[in-house]
Amino acid sequence: MKKIWFLTWLLVSTCIFSISWAETPEEKGLAIAVAADKRDTGFVTQTADLVMTLRNRQGQESTRYIRTRTLEVEGDGDKALSIFDRPADIKHTAVLTFSHGLEPDDQWLYLPALKRVKRINSRNKSGPFVGSEFAFEDLGSQEVEKYSYKYLRDESCGEWQCFVVERFPEYEYSGYTRQLAWIDQAEYRIVKVEFYDRKNSLLKTLTYSGYQEYIDYFWRPDEMFMENHQTGKTTTLKWANYKFKTKLKERDFNSNALPRLR
Repeated sequence: MKKIWFLTWLLVSTCIFSISWAETPEEKGLAIAVAADKRDTGFVTQTADLVMTLRNRQGQESTRYIRTRTLEVEGDGDKALSIFDRPADIKHTAVLTFSHGLEPDDQWLYLPALKRVKRINSRNKSGPFVGSEFAFEDLGSQEVEKYSYKYLRDESCGEWQCFVVERFPEYEYSGYTRQLAWIDQAEYRIVKVEFYDRKNSLLKTLTYSGYQEYIDYFWRPDEMFMENHQTGKTTTLKWANYKFKTKLKERDFNSNALPRLR
């Protein structure tokens, strides 16, 4: 009888211990975000060409051609630079972003028509980026510390199986109350993100497609499609000519040099 009681006590104790140490949805969501971040660490620098196509509700289009440069920063967010080449009316426009964790990102916009560099107010990052459906706050690297997380479920996403993770901006002046991210379970690629506005209504959906692997490790999409459900407008980003571990240096990301970029 004592032996049976002991085995019963051991079984119950083990179950209680297991439950007490079970991973919460918040812990699992954070773990997924950390794993995704680690999978994309080590590219050092990246350059790419970008074609941005804007469409209004009536289907009218305008196209912009952009060169991008990115620098990894140890212990902080990435530095990113976008330089517009066409059309002529926005040629040489440049946007420089220094991403951070909990601190607001630093961003500068060079407008050649005004011949001056404008620092973007940290409270105004929810505004549209050069008329697109991407906000300024969408442009910075998505550091883990920018959000709190909650794992919701596993779900099929096309040919892949995905984690669905809810993330809540920690940034006080974010234009979003929350986001839902679909992240594939094999390579931790982001497949889709839904953005909810300050009234918690669905605002936009960003879809990634055409992923390719570079230098045997880094996955990048060929296309990103942002749809604004409230205005009917869309923006398509088509990426090409990805290059990694180039000769870019810290000095290539200097706000004072934006007027001289060509």
